Amino acid sequence: MSPMSTRKSILIVEDEADLANLVRHHLEQEGYECRTAFDGPTALAEARHRAPDLILLDRMLPGLSGDEVLSQIRHEHRGANIPVIMLTAKADETDQLVGFALGADDYVPKPFSMKLLLARVAALLRRAEAGKKDPEVLSVGPITLDAGRYEVTVAGRPVMLTTTEFRLLRALMAANGRVLSRSQMIDSVLGTGVAVTDRTIDVHITAVRKKLLQAGGWIQTIRGVGYAFRKPDED
Repeated sequence: MSPMSTRKSILIVEDEADLANLVRHHLEQEGYECRTAFDGPTALAEARHRAPDLILLDRMLPGLSGDEVLSQIRHEHRGANIPVIMLTAKADETDQLVGFALGADDYVPKPFSMKLLLARVAALLRRAEAGKKDPEVLSVGPITLDAGRYEVTVAGRPVMLTTTEFRLLRALMAANGRVLSRSQMIDSVLGTGVAVTDRTIDVHITAVRKKLLQAGGWIQTIRGVGYAFRKPDED
């Protein structure tokens, strides 16, 4: 069993009972506390009853699809920044981008290696924990990001971001106007060795801009290079 200061809780949402139980077995061997849900409505009820530290979410579910479950979780205060890994038999890029656009933090196509899944879970939980422990407060223009409280506000109005969106915004704000390439953002936010494309970053950035409303203009696209966080009227 892996040494852990506190047991992290994981909600496994998968309608194939055999697969759900297998995943649960391996996660519990690693020291995680696990709950299972076999359909969309039950998944929502479980997440609302006691928010987990991470959700493994199958995309094809009875009752409510994984997409619908994720969308509802992301629109609720307690679920806005819960790390979510989507599991799906659909492996093409378009489907992955849809998942990221809905607020997924990672995407694992079926069939998957259990070792790979465990590594993705551990990496995502580490990133989420690092963001919570960092006490740094960044305030630029109308946007304030408090890494210690895991909060973002625009002119005092709270903004709900997913774990990945939060880390992307923090990386851009901390760069003090410097341009970050998409590959730099993938490495610093998602981690090295994660198999995602540049378009994944674009989808996340689009989501962040939308949530920031008028302040989204501070995230500027530097054509052919990447992104920078600058006052909208700057070149």
